[in-house]
Amino acid sequence: MTEVPVWILVVAGLIILVLSAIATYYCLELRTARKRQAQQLAELEAAADAQRERVNNSIQIIAKTLLEEGVGLTEASLRIRVLLDSLQVDPTVKEEFVAFYKVADKTSHIPILEDWKKLSRKEQFAFEKEMLRIEGEYRDFALDAAKRILGRSF
Repeated sequence: MTEVPVWILVVAGLIILVLSAIATYYCLELRTARKRQAQQLAELEAAADAQRERVNNSIQIIAKTLLEEGVGLTEASLRIRVLLDSLQVDPTVKEEFVAFYKVADKTSHIPILEDWKKLSRKEQFAFEKEMLRIEGEYRDFALDAAKRILGRSF
């Protein structure tokens, strides 16, 4: 049997030592990156939960204001529909509160804000008349839906 020169064993040992150090370094970096990623994920989840809570509170306020007649049915329906859609609720929730969706859909063509101000008084009156007709048609359903929204979280 032939003997391996000592210098080859020393070089092999050094190579193994260097590769072990590099592997340890990358394992520590990976662990740090995973911890950082987990922390960022937790922060994102907390922010999402806080946003969801704000949207839920807004829905509650609008429903309560609608029941107290502090806001019109058309405006409340438009706002509640947008907020429920932003929460990406299940289709069953949309079906349960279909009155808001119906009113919002039937009045979505009516101008708002600055566009409303640009309309003549005659055009505004025609749209107001249309809104009153639609609101009258869905008022009972929408008020019932608003009562069911109170105290509920989506």
